[in-house]
Amino acid sequence: MRICALLLATALASPAATYFLTISGLGGEPDYDQRFKMWALDIDSSLKKAGDGNVTTLIAPNREQIRARFQELARTAKPDDALVVMLIGHGTDDGVDYKFNIPGPDITAAELAALLDRVPAARQCVAIMTSSSGGSIALLRRSNRVVITATKTGTEKIATVFARYWAEALREPAADTDKNEAVSVLEAFRYAQRKVTESFDSAKRLATEHSLLEDTGKGDGERNPSPENGEGKLAATFTLVRLGANAGAARDPAKRALLAKKEELEQAIDQLKYEKAGMDTADYRKQLTLLLLELAKTQEALDGPH
Repeated sequence: MRICALLLATALASPAATYFLTISGLGGEPDYDQRFKMWALDIDSSLKKAGDGNVTTLIAPNREQIRARFQELARTAKPDDALVVMLIGHGTDDGVDYKFNIPGPDITAAELAALLDRVPAARQCVAIMTSSSGGSIALLRRSNRVVITATKTGTEKIATVFARYWAEALREPAADTDKNEAVSVLEAFRYAQRKVTESFDSAKRLATEHSLLEDTGKGDGERNPSPENGEGKLAATFTLVRLGANAGAARDPAKRALLAKKEELEQAIDQLKYEKAGMDTADYRKQLTLLLLELAKTQEALDGPH
């Protein structure tokens, strides 16, 4: 049955481990240095509280320090693992390549793409939360990678606030819109995007940043990823951080397998929604009902004593 294929696909896609790398770059002046560092440490704190990932945070590192960390990741990560890289700071774009501003020579999007490609983790997310970051998408996109940028082009050059709200999404229950005690990459993106818009609206200022998400490996990024435009399928099934009981279950050996099954079922439901348009309505409803029933049974077992 199709439902079995969906469950098998999600089981194979479920990462054995998630590696997180957050990098804050040069601020150029003390206020920005402090701001970028604060946002990076906020992310670091939320990830470590969740407790089930391998978390590294680099504050204003140079090029060689960044390369060294990627070399470690290339040696350590396995194909069934996941990798999340988050860049906070200033960026520039000359129309040919994007650059992330760090002490000494900057890191270009082309170089970052090469470093990411060497890490064998089969599922990757890279969030470039800087000015001019929209210019990096064409070089970074891959079929197994979610690319998020704070700006829609390389010409949006004003310092961005997207990272502030992305950090907030990792510790804010309101970001968990489907109430499954986990924040996916797509949920974090939508939360941060909404908060950025609200911040400009409340200040009565013209928005100078417009975030994008690309996860098909061939698009230019979308403001509103959805089944209709084909963007967001990988991001929707990519758990970024667990909250509440899920965070506790991830640290409990007796519950970890049930949690993995629950997440596989939730991922299968999300994938099914993206395939709905090309399916027979009755078949879609049947498969969705079966998945929801199995999810309810798994949740009941997860909530029970162990």
